[in-house]
Amino acid sequence: MGTTFSPCLSAQQARGYSPLALAFIGDAVYEEFIRTKIILRANMSANKLHREAVKFVKASAQSLAMKTLLPLLTEEEEDVFKRGRNAHSASVPKNADVTEYRAATGFEALMGYLYLTAQQERLHDLMQKAFQSIEEG
Repeated sequence: MGTTFSPCLSAQQARGYSPLALAFIGDAVYEEFIRTKIILRANMSANKLHREAVKFVKASAQSLAMKTLLPLLTEEEEDVFKRGRNAHSASVPKNADVTEYRAATGFEALMGYLYLTAQQERLHDLMQKAFQSIEEG
């Protein structure tokens, strides 16, 4: 990941954030990862880059990735995922299934948690596995 700012919260501090706050930052971290992966694959128009990125960041894709990742998670990571999955957001996008959207929120919460606790290697490993699972689809 290209981000130069790297927070370093303790696990206890990070657990003090709401799951939706963790998902908020996790969404941005994962989006940066996907955009970087895609742009390094091919130099194409911004429109094509966007369409390709959407394939990886939409709720159904993240939900699919979680099916691959779940057996690989530590107990702590699974707890963060479940907190995110079970959090009730104000709305669900019209083109997303509620179950998929909740799993995607859990995925993003986990990414946010790993980022905020400076577990960069683990974060990158899980995002890479998610990317591959979505790509294989």
